[in-house]
Amino acid sequence: MVQTTPGNAEALEAWDGVLFDRFVEYRDQVVTALGSHGDRALELDPPRPGEHLLDIGCGFGDMSQQLAAAVGPAGHVTGVDASARFVAASRAEAAAAGVTNVDFLAADVQVGDLGGPYDAAYSRMGTMFFANPVLALRNVAATLKPGGRLCMVVWRRKLDNEWVLLAEQVAERHLTHPDETDEPTCGPGPFSMANADTVCDVLHHAGFRDTTLHRVDLPVLAGRDVDAATDFVMALGPAGELIRVNGAAAEPLRPLIEAEIKAAFRPLLTPDGVLTGSSTWVVTAVRA
Repeated sequence: MVQTTPGNAEALEAWDGVLFDRFVEYRDQVVTALGSHGDRALELDPPRPGEHLLDIGCGFGDMSQQLAAAVGPAGHVTGVDASARFVAASRAEAAAAGVTNVDFLAADVQVGDLGGPYDAAYSRMGTMFFANPVLALRNVAATLKPGGRLCMVVWRRKLDNEWVLLAEQVAERHLTHPDETDEPTCGPGPFSMANADTVCDVLHHAGFRDTTLHRVDLPVLAGRDVDAATDFVMALGPAGELIRVNGAAAEPLRPLIEAEIKAAFRPLLTPDGVLTGSSTWVVTAVRA
């Protein structure tokens, strides 16, 4: 069991439970949605041969494997995730792929021993769910060598991420967040670092300097067809969480919500599937 701070306990329960299961089920969409933004981050701040790197919030470890290939046999990558189930999956997949210059660690980044020292830390959507992001990124900074780099990808505002926004607008017409729920939530949520000023302030207080934000806008394949895209956003993201935390109260409304989301997605259907806009910040900084 990963030791965690009380503020992160609920998020850890979600990521090690229902969210892990749903990421496995919708992995194709998740990898498509996240992978292209991660590739752009590696273009903007490429890893260097021989470096030792930390991958924060490594998930299935696919980006950790990318980083390991970039640093080569003289380098090494450590992937860290609060979910022991994601870490187990990462280890198994790296072993199956024959990647030997990578290892994985289950830890709460706010308080855990992350190893090091590292030349740089990377994160693809892995830094947005901390109860205390300053504390977490201060812990990351402590693992970096003086002048070590941070490169993280975080979602920008919902308005520029229509695959999320359209579904959430529909769900919010019919449901509200209950005052009490037995369902765990994912913490502050995927848009906690959407504001550029917030990101800069967090990194400044965490011990970083020279923060730069690069806007990245890319199309995302939400699903191979309207049905698949609708299933995806009703399972994951803000709409999916709103439906989940309402539990039994949401079930009578599910057919109506599903029909309205499908109607919103139909104009976005192309021969390749439902293509929607997505937007992130690729944030780079240096340990002060």
